[in-house]
Amino acid sequence: MNDENENEQTVITGHVKWFDPSKGFGFVVADDGGPDILLHANVLRNFGQSSVADQVRIEILVQETDRGIQTTEILSIEPAAGVEGQDDSGFELIDDLDAGDLEPARVKWFDKAKGFGFANVFGSNADVFIHVEVLRRSGLADLQPGEAVCIRVSDGERGSMATHVLSWDASFEDD
Repeated sequence: MNDENENEQTVITGHVKWFDPSKGFGFVVADDGGPDILLHANVLRNFGQSSVADQVRIEILVQETDRGIQTTEILSIEPAAGVEGQDDSGFELIDDLDAGDLEPARVKWFDKAKGFGFANVFGSNADVFIHVEVLRRSGLADLQPGEAVCIRVSDGERGSMATHVLSWDASFEDD
């Protein structure tokens, strides 16, 4: 690689092969093939997320470095196809049309191993249940305690539950 191409960036569309928040990185596979593309946690945080689910669709800017191809910026993330409906645990995903508007919330706790957690809508002490399948459908893999998010809430059989979770920054984007 020569110095002239060192700062050249390219737009790539593909999917997240895997991302591990505890390691601080993961990899993207381009639709057009080629080597895996490094996705660092700092780039993900700059997009406003602390995690991303495996197999989600992603559009990124990449740059070739002496260590290989690396993501420099995330342009968009879309949930993976085929994650709607009901998951293997029997948890029924509620259609977003049945839920309310996006509301700002703070994550109380989330345990990926258990597959669920809770958040509180700002201004309320009431818990809102968040299932891991809702995160996956929303393109996220994990949530951190205290993390600010936007959620759509619906009343379920057991109380309030999130039907959609967005990163805090995503709520400011124009549709």
